[in-house]
Amino acid sequence: MHALRTALGELTVPLEAVAEVSFEPGRKHDRLRLRLREGADPLTQATGGKLPAVADPYLLEVPHDRADAARELAAEITEAVRTAQVPATATDRYLLPGPQVPITLHASDGEATFDGAQIRIDWGWGADDIKKNSGARVIALSDLAAVEWAPPRIENGFVRLHPKGAHSTSKPSHDPNCVVMWGWREVKDVTESALFVAALAARLPHPSTGEGTVPVPVPAQPEPPLVASGDAGGEQDAVLRRLWELGELHDTGVLTDEEFGAAKKALLNRL
Repeated sequence: MHALRTALGELTVPLEAVAEVSFEPGRKHDRLRLRLREGADPLTQATGGKLPAVADPYLLEVPHDRADAARELAAEITEAVRTAQVPATATDRYLLPGPQVPITLHASDGEATFDGAQIRIDWGWGADDIKKNSGARVIALSDLAAVEWAPPRIENGFVRLHPKGAHSTSKPSHDPNCVVMWGWREVKDVTESALFVAALAARLPHPSTGEGTVPVPVPAQPEPPLVASGDAGGEQDAVLRRLWELGELHDTGVLTDEEFGAAKKALLNRL
């Protein structure tokens, strides 16, 4: 079980938070997927649909021999939602709680702590000199406009704080309002960073107000064209983007382990 699921423990989802539940046949196993109404859950809001499938607490793997029971459960929940006349529209408040505070994110270049009232970032040995020279960063929750999350996968991940009245265009490694995860401990980094941004999202204005979290766009699934070999840097970027997309296809069960491994090896040979 992924560490994020373990950290969340048992989740109780109120019926009014449910948009739909679906049964999804798969090659290796089937799945039950619970989709919540937009704005119902701070974790879903904060992570912007970018949680790996293995970490998604609303995605349940089902053995093929339990498919009939899974279909029946999905039908029962669907009927309960219909009978209760749960609207399909977005919620105007969170219907699930966020993680408890205080909470700490041990990033690669620093440590961010949120105590419910303010966020403090202390820089470590891995931080860029720009960050180290800026000193410890303290931002009151009341001064925070939004939080942005990018999970570590093929490329580095980050958590970026957006103070009110400020808009940074700096690289995450240079932005003193941003901590970076290098990705070599992906499971721990995804877990800690997802919980951290969810704790912030739960205490920021609800997205129905037009404020709150900044979701990271989901990359398009079609394969991007690789540039000519004369542009080594551009080709490397294209290969990394394609590796990211292959990881998404593997996580969702579209690619088997063997297919993913072969495609990944072929791409890495181009670097």
